[in-house]
Amino acid sequence: MKRLAAAALALSLLAAPALAALKVGASAPDFSTTAFLGGKAMPFKLSDALKNGPVVLYFFPAAFTSGCTIEAHEFAEATPDFKAMGATVIGVTAGKVEQLAEFSKSECRSAFAVAGVTKETIAAYDARLVIKPDLSDRVTYVIAPDGKILLAYTALTDPVSHIAKAKEAVRAWRAAHPK
Repeated sequence: MKRLAAAALALSLLAAPALAALKVGASAPDFSTTAFLGGKAMPFKLSDALKNGPVVLYFFPAAFTSGCTIEAHEFAEATPDFKAMGATVIGVTAGKVEQLAEFSKSECRSAFAVAGVTKETIAAYDARLVIKPDLSDRVTYVIAPDGKILLAYTALTDPVSHIAKAKEAVRAWRAAHPK
């Protein structure tokens, strides 16, 4: 009976979209890391990226897993739209960081950067995967150039919805802040 209850709890955590802890309007924690774009390492600092416009910061569990590959493909296809709106896309994870250079080429299609982040960064964004605490959950934030959260969206089992939600948030910000 205990196993059945534990299994039901685990499935409910996977099935229902959760709410990210950082709320709209909160300040996004700054962080620095090494990112990969087209297989090449480059420094990434959130506060520097925000100088160029909004940032779509998406956390994903691990490179080369089915949902993360789907999400990377979808973000790669949408990156020209985000760029046209002045937004930068970056995917971050704590899982399989040794594979990020290859993931950036093959699955992100050299369209946007991906990076490994520390457990502290995952904690700061409340993006820890409950069922595997060493990994990040699937959480997307859109952050305005002033560092404020415009969107906080979590849906582990629906990687495609993150792209549409992020586009909506960037579009709304762009409408309120024309170039």
